[in-house]
Amino acid sequence: MVVRMRHTKSHTANRRSHHALKTTSFVKCTNCSALKKSHMVCKTCGFYNGKKVLDLVKKAEKKVTKAKAKKADK
Repeated sequence: MVVRMRHTKSHTANRRSHHALKTTSFVKCTNCSALKKSHMVCKTCGFYNGKKVLDLVKKAEKKVTKAKAKKADK
């Protein structure tokens, strides 16, 4: 099928004006003052909206024990 009316370059550019990538915005964590993405859990302390959501110490210990078990199997 053939296009009947061509779109000009300016019309195409106007249509694509919303396709640009947006930069990510960072905010300071209220607990540890580290930079984090807004509306996300802080990766350094595990707090979100003033509440502890992730137990990062337990997560790190689990990772260490898993690595030791994997090394012992080899």
